[in-house]
Amino acid sequence: MYTAAVSAEQVASRPAPLLSVVMPIYNEQEALPLTVQRLRPILDELGVDYEVVGIDDGSTDATPAIMQKIHQDWPEFRIVRFARNSGHQAALTAGIHRAYGDYVVSIDADLQDPPEKITEMLALAREKNLDIVYGVRGDRGTDTFFKRRTAGAYYWLMRKLVGKKMPNQAGDFRLLSRAAVDALKAMPEHQPVYRLLVPWLGFPSGEVVYVREERVAGSTHYPLSKMVRLAIDSITNFSASPLRLATWLGLLSFVLCFCLGIYTTVEYALGKTVPGWSSLFIGMLFLGAVQLVCIGLLGEYVGRIYSAAQARPAYFVGYDSAEDSDAKTVKVSEYAV
Repeated sequence: MYTAAVSAEQVASRPAPLLSVVMPIYNEQEALPLTVQRLRPILDELGVDYEVVGIDDGSTDATPAIMQKIHQDWPEFRIVRFARNSGHQAALTAGIHRAYGDYVVSIDADLQDPPEKITEMLALAREKNLDIVYGVRGDRGTDTFFKRRTAGAYYWLMRKLVGKKMPNQAGDFRLLSRAAVDALKAMPEHQPVYRLLVPWLGFPSGEVVYVREERVAGSTHYPLSKMVRLAIDSITNFSASPLRLATWLGLLSFVLCFCLGIYTTVEYALGKTVPGWSSLFIGMLFLGAVQLVCIGLLGEYVGRIYSAAQARPAYFVGYDSAEDSDAKTVKVSEYAV
């Protein structure tokens, strides 16, 4: 049996804190206690009402038990538990959609993004009346050479697609006002990539620069395969440029084939033609590669159309400690509708 998502009336009936901190969590049994130990004093010193929304993305280690213990010791720590692992962007979506605060900050649980910057973000947003404050990585010295190069290539490509309004080296560590959150909730994106979607809003924004730290414990949950998937989702969800690339590749192959045809005709007229397979073999390889690339690009877009037509939810929320409900009842997310 499924029940409806948290309604706007339910959210409005609750006293809204000034700040919500959204934290996607997946198998962070080692890092989470250290993160809470560092985060809680920072939020307590703000002197404002706040909540921390921990999104358990279907963890399979001791993370759920640790989160429950933290919730008992820290009432402001709220648990939202997925019924199954749904991915980092889905966890961000659930946190952003379910947060009650006037300002919403998203941060990972590995302490690579320093929670001390939350104070600076909130002060900047309130002082200058900003709707978005990006956490910009000024130094990525703790990342590997390969990670720095691939990240640089990703942001360069995304800025070409979205424009310079997308900050360079800005990940998912950011602050959003309630107006920006409401705008994101109204977007019909089936697979949102917030690194592109938030800058696209065009709301007044600012930046806070910080030094990227090493992971406090455990191993990364974002290997190369997930980084490639994020890049593909970013491009295909936000731009039709790859389809134009297929067109340009088709035109290029036509021009090359036309030139080869002229060359062959001239050689035949001069009596210099020699039977051979090299040019034919290379031409077939080139045309086959272009066709496969074009079919692959079309397949990516058709797959997204098919996924949107199915209208399957991006995630299921099985438990929310802020709601008075049976933990066995599975709720369909408001984003999934």
